[in-house]
Amino acid sequence: MKKIILVVLLIASTSLFSGIHAQTTADSTNTGKFVYCELIGIPKLLSTNVSVYVDYGEQTKIFQDSGMKDEQTRKLRSFNSMIDALNYMAENGWEFVHAYIVPQYIYHWVLKKKK
Repeated sequence: MKKIILVVLLIASTSLFSGIHAQTTADSTNTGKFVYCELIGIPKLLSTNVSVYVDYGEQTKIFQDSGMKDEQTRKLRSFNSMIDALNYMAENGWEFVHAYIVPQYIYHWVLKKKK
């Protein structure tokens, strides 16, 4: 009798939860509405400023510099902090997504922007 009740409960519970799906397919997500980039911040030696490099996910040449450059002077731009770099990117339409740091105090911040 206990086995029959257990089987009936299992069948009933699977039929109740058959409409619930934990994962979504790639077609149902809105991939492609955003472009992502990663800010990589490296503290300057004996300074409070940070050198910030941008990774857009594009293939680069070995010695190509991906640092953020000033538009007028084309020189590498220096930021006071990672927040300063984030504010600069926010002015250009980028939105903060996630941040993490590696043990050598290299900051990695992921940003997104609508296409």
